[in-house]
This record gives sequence, C-alpha cells and structure tokens, in this order.
Amino acid sequence: MAGNEKFDPVEPIDISENTFSNLRGRQSVRATFKLTDSCIEAIGIIAAQMGIKQKSLFDHLLSDSQTLSAIAEKVRNARLQASNRIQKTFVISRGALGILEEIAHNFNAPRDALIEISIQRLLPMIADQRKRHAKRKAIFERVEKHLAAGRKMLAEAYAELGEEDLITDRLTAAMANYESAFKHMSAFIEKSEGIETFEPEGFTKINILFEEE
Repeated sequence: MAGNEKFDPVEPIDISENTFSNLRGRQSVRATFKLTDSCIEAIGIIAAQMGIKQKSLFDHLLSDSQTLSAIAEKVRNARLQASNRIQKTFVISRGALGILEEIAHNFNAPRDALIEISIQRLLPMIADQRKRHAKRKAIFERVEKHLAAGRKMLAEAYAELGEEDLITDRLTAAMANYESAFKHMSAFIEKSEGIETFEPEGFTKINILFEEE
C-alpha cells in the first residue's frame, strides 16, 4: 500500500515585468504596408537566399532602432507618392512593429519609406548572391549529370548482381541519400530563380514629397 510521500516545494521562478514585456514583444502580429513591386520582390529574394522567414528579416531590420532612426531623420516630414505601390500584409513581431511605429511617429516619417530604405541597404547582398547563384547553377548541372550516372550504375548493379547483393544494397542506400539531397538542392535553386530577373536599378529611388515643418 502506497503511503503519503512528502516532496520539497518546487523553487518558484521569479519572472519580472521585463520578462513579460520581452515575451509579448516576440508575439507575431500582422502589419500591412504599401510597398513597390521591387521592394516586395527584394524581401522575398533576400529571405530565400538567407534561408530565413520574411518575419525574421523584418525583425532583424526593424529591431535596429539606431539605424532606423537615422533613416527616419532623412525622410522627416515626408510623404510617399501613392502610385505604383501595392498593399501587402507581412507577419512581424509585436516588438519590431512597435519600434517602427514609434520612430515613424517621432520623426513624422512614413513607415513604408522606412521599410523600403531599410531593404535597399541589402542590395549589395543581393548583388553578391546573384553571382553566387550563377555558380550554384553551374555546380547543380554537374550534380544532375553525376546523379544520372549513379542511377544508371544502380540499374546495372540490380541487373548484374541482384537485389540481395551487398554492393547493390549499399549502392541503393547511397543513391537514396543522393536523391534526397538532389531534391533539396533542386527546390532551393527553383526558389532562388527570382534573383536572376530582379532589377535593382528600379529599386534605388523612392518618390518622396517633403512637407514644410
């Protein structure tokens, strides 16, 4: 018969108000901006090349309040021309959105301009990734030919040695891993195709009208 056992009380966790604030700041929210086609395209390209979600990209850029304030100073008391802009909703953290809105309010600067200029700062990275993408495609073509040769070799092993042979068995396992890796490489190359046609020249200027203070 089981008796009553006594346990030492679990040590309580001291969670401060700052901890709660940090947790709330990490919550995901939806925010809608009016951005140019080029900016939206650049966001997708950069996130794909870095292998991160667009939310993480926004959080990284908008959490840098010092740089964001410097950008806002340049577009203080400005407004954007509404032409050629698309309304699009993104998922970002509540904390990053709060920083963006506070800085935009303090400098009387348009949020959309802060987003676009922040993304423009990453254009050199896109240029570097475009060169890397070309090299990746060249390597990928060689991988594809190598895989085709491996498939042929596996078929020959089945025909000449049979399914139960150790060589056939090990080659089958190796080719299964190869096929899986090739599938992931192919998906990445396909996902990165947008970088080939992206025109950064169309994303270097923002139509801004300044108001009198």
